[in-house]
Amino acid sequence: MLSKRIIPCLDVKDGRTVKGVNFVDLRDAGDPVELAWNYSQQGADELVFLDITATVERRKTMVELVKSVARQINIPFTIGGGINEIADADALLNAGADKISVNSAAVRNPALIDELAKAFGAQFVVIAVDTRVINGKNIVHLNGGRLPTEKESLDWILEAESRGAGEILLTSMDHDGTKAGFDNRFLKEVNKAVNIPVIASGGAGNVQHFVDVFEQSNVDAALAASVFHYGEILIPDLKRVLKTNNIEVREV
Repeated sequence: MLSKRIIPCLDVKDGRTVKGVNFVDLRDAGDPVELAWNYSQQGADELVFLDITATVERRKTMVELVKSVARQINIPFTIGGGINEIADADALLNAGADKISVNSAAVRNPALIDELAKAFGAQFVVIAVDTRVINGKNIVHLNGGRLPTEKESLDWILEAESRGAGEILLTSMDHDGTKAGFDNRFLKEVNKAVNIPVIASGGAGNVQHFVDVFEQSNVDAALAASVFHYGEILIPDLKRVLKTNNIEVREV
């Protein structure tokens, strides 16, 4: 059985890690390179960096960040935010990122997924989906969750898989930052529908939430931010509890 992965997520704005609630009210959470090193030492399986700053200088800044992180850690990491074409992804992968994550650009131009998968291989392409329930349906949102689309989330995820996505990073905006637990019901529905790994995101507040998401939805990985950044959950402690619940994890 494949080990379940624990993935800290670092939202990066102006070179700093930030965290909010329901995608707003951001507060500083530290230096991303220092946090990355700390998590690799703690036993994180992977890291995700999401650039949430819309500046013209972003690409240069993120390439430098990727180089700094790659020098410090020996675990895989994904970088996302502002990747609109092959050249963007190429620059980040060449700088040392293991995977790239694409969200809004893929929804606006689904053929981008085909192009990325063809250029780099499906294993490099993570499709991030920000979902929120509107009138009883899970709807894809763009622009950091600010813009609802016409697309139902599961339909879009299935299309992304068919176009060559290698992994889905599914964030429930309704749960994000609330620390009330993951959206296990929808995660289970998505996980059963696809044949590629699903990363759960949005809602982690305590160790039991991680136990619940793996037991109830059987996703491949669980991602969280603030509970790790502010030391509320330590990864070695989390992995010990998961093991005692017979959930397979990589040794710390």
